[in-house]
This record gives sequence, structure tokens and C-alpha cells, in this order.
Amino acid sequence: MAKTQDYTKIMQDMMASFPVDTSKFQDAFKSQAALGEKMSQVALEAAGKSTEISTKWTKGTIDKMGDLTKTKEEPADYAKAMSDFASASAEMAAENMAAFAEIAKKVQMDTVELMMAAGKDMSEEASANVKKATADMTAATKKATAAAK
Repeated sequence: MAKTQDYTKIMQDMMASFPVDTSKFQDAFKSQAALGEKMSQVALEAAGKSTEISTKWTKGTIDKMGDLTKTKEEPADYAKAMSDFASASAEMAAENMAAFAEIAKKVQMDTVELMMAAGKDMSEEASANVKKATADMTAATKKATAAAK
């Protein structure tokens, strides 16, 4: 009488022979953590520069308001002081908005650079992992096929 082959044993042996490299998961986590750290640095640097600009702008406005609140000799001097304050405020606003735009532009460029580098690294790593996994699976399949015979 012919003996029925035990496919359960073959499947267990085959699955056991497939290598699972947990270091790849650790490497991926480390890569993500490093990317997160770099992105945080970009954000924190931008926040620091934005705070400096805001502080400078506020201080400049307060200084100009000091001139505005001084007692004047003639009523026309109040109108001139208000006009000077408005002109100075508009000029400060333009300068500071341009500075904020430069910060935003730098953040955008740094972010794109980081994402492109991360994408390139991930693509190269994925390609290497697929090649290795294919080779490992081929070897494991050959081993399982040889054990089944």
C-alpha cells in the first residue's frame, strides 16, 4: 500500500527554513527615528528664527509707539507722528514678512532634501532586501524540495 506524504511536515519544514531577519526591522526603525530627528531639527530651527523675528518686530513697534505717545507742541505734529508711525510700521511689516518667507523657503528646501535622501536610501535598501530575500527563498525552496524527495 502506498504511503501518503505528510504535507504538514513539509510545510512546517519549509516555513522554518525561511529566514526572518529582525535586524531589518530594527534598521528601519533607526532610519525612521533619524529622519524624525532631522525633521525636528528643521522645525525647531525655523521656530527659533521665527521667534527672533517676532521679538525684533515687537520691540521695533514698541519703540516707534514711544515716539508716537510723546507730547507735541502743535496739533499737526500729532498727525505727522501718526503718519511716521504708520510708514515705519508698514516698512517693518514688509521686512519681517520677507524674513518669514525666507525661513519658510529654507524649511521647504531642507524638507525636500531630507525626503529625497530618505526615499533614495529606502529604495536602495528595499532593492537590496528584495534581492537577498529572493536568494534566501530560492535556497530555502531548493532545500525544502530536496528534503521532500
